[in-house]
Amino acid sequence: MYSANPTRYTEMTYRRCGQSGILLPAISLGFWHNFGNVTPEMQSRAIVRAAFDAGITHFDLANNYGPDPGAAEQRLGKFLHDDLSAYRDELFISTKAAYDMWDGPYGSWASRKHLMASLDQSLRRLQLDYVDLFYCHRYDPATPLEETLQALVDIVRQGKALYIGLSRWPYQAAQTGYEYLRQHGVPCLIYQGRLNLFDQAPKHEGILRQAAENGVGFIGFSPLAQGLLTNRYLNGIPADSRMAHDPRFLHADMLTPQVLARIRGLNDLAIQRGESLSAMALSWILSHPEVTSVIIGASSPEQLRCNLDALASPPFTPEQLSAIEDILQ
Repeated sequence: MYSANPTRYTEMTYRRCGQSGILLPAISLGFWHNFGNVTPEMQSRAIVRAAFDAGITHFDLANNYGPDPGAAEQRLGKFLHDDLSAYRDELFISTKAAYDMWDGPYGSWASRKHLMASLDQSLRRLQLDYVDLFYCHRYDPATPLEETLQALVDIVRQGKALYIGLSRWPYQAAQTGYEYLRQHGVPCLIYQGRLNLFDQAPKHEGILRQAAENGVGFIGFSPLAQGLLTNRYLNGIPADSRMAHDPRFLHADMLTPQVLARIRGLNDLAIQRGESLSAMALSWILSHPEVTSVIIGASSPEQLRCNLDALASPPFTPEQLSAIEDILQ
């Protein structure tokens, strides 16, 4: 029988999410990889237990996370039932809909039909009566915004989700969403976007500032650029790396000489700061006051604990921030 670490909240940092009452851990656990059918159940369970014992209370999922689609939710549902049922009220569980999930005209995008049907399926897989946070996973240009947003409002009013989030919506659609949700008594809790040293689009496009101005939190995914911002690729492509055996999201032609030079320059700076490249990359994201949390993946408890070193990172000096900009040019 699993018994959680009684001191699990002593080392984690929690941050207020926008202008809500919710505190999220600075580092959240994502279920995009390593929680599907291709990963041994024992390995996934060990990661979840290690995360909760470290004070990570937020688990980030989506309907199609796997592989196969739905497998990550189903696996977490089993862990919740077997290990964490006594701790449900200490957990903040999020899921999403809008990407391809099932065949036919209603298995994707952001119609009322898809969002509500998908959430019902997610709840069954998770073995939950409600999720804490439900996202529209992407903007749907073909569905009227009011239809999508009203469905999100009704999902909260039905008690199937406590909060609503938007993921990867363009600037103007997000602004419309914030205003509509606020006017209908279900203010948006958080915006999820890709943010890392190599991809700073939310900063450049004004998404970070916009979220803060609307009282909305921000949570970043892919903070380590699918592993590029680690020590894995400093000397080329390891045979056991994701780039070598799973090229769906990270492939060899991404590791250009210019990218490799940037990785090595950033790694040298991290060494000067007395930390790993991954810890520095996470710390850089968390140094932005608009950011509530970053979502990390982990293939083992040991990797997860290494990422938690970012919580003890020293503040960046102006000289170090300038050096980062020079390296990334």
